[in-house]
Amino acid sequence: MSQIFGPVPSRRLGFSLGVDTIPYKTCTLDCIYCQLGRTTNKTLERKEYILADVIVDEVEKIIKEKKKKIDYITFSGSGEPTLNLKIGDMIERIKKITTIPIAVLTNGTLLYSEKLRDELKKADLVIPSLDAADDPTFRQVNRPHPSLSFETMVSGIVKFSQEFKGKIWLEIMLVKGINDSLKHIQKISKIIKEIRVDKIQLNTPVRPPAEEFVRPLSMQNLEEIKSLLGDKCEVIAAFKRARQKAYREDVEEQIITLIKRRPVTLTDISNSLGIHRNEVIKYIESLSDRKLLQSKIYSGKRYYYPV
Repeated sequence: MSQIFGPVPSRRLGFSLGVDTIPYKTCTLDCIYCQLGRTTNKTLERKEYILADVIVDEVEKIIKEKKKKIDYITFSGSGEPTLNLKIGDMIERIKKITTIPIAVLTNGTLLYSEKLRDELKKADLVIPSLDAADDPTFRQVNRPHPSLSFETMVSGIVKFSQEFKGKIWLEIMLVKGINDSLKHIQKISKIIKEIRVDKIQLNTPVRPPAEEFVRPLSMQNLEEIKSLLGDKCEVIAAFKRARQKAYREDVEEQIITLIKRRPVTLTDISNSLGIHRNEVIKYIESLSDRKLLQSKIYSGKRYYYPV
């Protein structure tokens, strides 16, 4: 399957051409809210998981076709994109063939590496995450690789923000009853003051999460927290009223046909239709909002089936 997906409509980045640099669910974390499910390969090893030549060639082909509007080329995908040792090389090579800005969505856990910080300097926008204000909450929400410490991660994000010349949008994912207390938000606010940010983006799990116990905050809760974090803060959670429309009705019809036969996972849909998982999620969200499908976790996997 292609390592490139979209362009998909993104509430933050317009039409985003996704670039997936790693195999499915290869990550430094195993976040309880992850829309892609549980991490199957938790690692800190950086290597060329997917060949840079393959990825750059695919991006170049799509750009040359000039058939679709692209607002950002976004390194994201099925886990932590900075685990690919060649991410800096890919950014540099793509910059030579297009003026489309490049964004990197990262959990920020590897920014302690001076080499990685240097590799990301050619990007236009980097969006790291900060879901916790202390190590216990970090381990509860993000379930990191055992070798990762909260202090090291924060230090890396701070250093990167001081060195990077592009834009930094800091994303905070809030889970009801876990990291949303006033005391915890105040502690996060204190950490953020050390980071140079252009925006602070509040999010909450509105798509099916990895764990069933995960619950989202209400818009009212998010707005109250936003007021505590200052003028740079905005709420980006994609509640139904802000939902983007699905952009290919034929894909929706194929997904409905699949789930009518039997319950299927995100991976089942992706493999059956030949569409990247992140692209499938956009359609699942649309169908779920219109109550055309529902989901349930069984034996650690989330299955989708008709309402």
